[in-house]
Amino acid sequence: MIEIEARALPGLPEVGPGDDLAGLLARAAGGELRDGDVLVVAHKVVSKAEGAVVALGEVDAGDEARRLAAEHGKEPRAVQIVLDEAVELVRAQRGVLIARTRHGFVCANAGVDASNAAAEGELILLPSDPDASARALRARLRTLTGAGPAVVVSDSFGRAWRHGQCDVAIGIAGLVALDDWRGRRDSAGRELRATVIAVADQAAATADLARDKASREPAVLVRGLERHVTAQDGPGAAALVRPLEEDLFR
Repeated sequence: MIEIEARALPGLPEVGPGDDLAGLLARAAGGELRDGDVLVVAHKVVSKAEGAVVALGEVDAGDEARRLAAEHGKEPRAVQIVLDEAVELVRAQRGVLIARTRHGFVCANAGVDASNAAAEGELILLPSDPDASARALRARLRTLTGAGPAVVVSDSFGRAWRHGQCDVAIGIAGLVALDDWRGRRDSAGRELRATVIAVADQAAATADLARDKASREPAVLVRGLERHVTAQDGPGAAALVRPLEEDLFR
């Protein structure tokens, strides 16, 4: 029987640009990090440490942003930031802007969000390279603690055909992103033809259940996934992005 444990790390302060996030995480873990652990870190705190924050007062809305804002009841400058972060506006309907980001993610508002911003009028962007962020955190944690836990940078995404949001992995270092069961046999001996388990997404979703959205606990330690943790950082969350030619919704 496999047991999985998820525990939010307490005591992280408000994080700002240039802060040593890995150092703060190491202190919050209290010396408990070990090889085989998975540390899931909400992207908001990563973005803040990297300075991926924009103040509305510094933004001028263009014609397209003003048009979309008027049609969908949004702040024009916020829409401009979404357009700046998007490589493609996939759909704008019923007050929702669905965009494809430079990372290949398809999500609401290109991942731009005001929740948990440090100041009024600030919007938090996705990290410019979440996989690189995860790798840097893992390397720094190894230097500080001697342990090399896998690191997952997470964000909440909506899901086609289903209500609600689920945390998913947008950056990964040291955790298998996908566990491919195709070609193996089920309990009845039938060959599996389509089963590929999104391990990193499920780790992110598990971590989200261990904290309250208003708790200011952006990091969760997950144990029980040692079989999926690797010494190498691996291909990252890029392995989870479906190529455009396989996008059934285009």
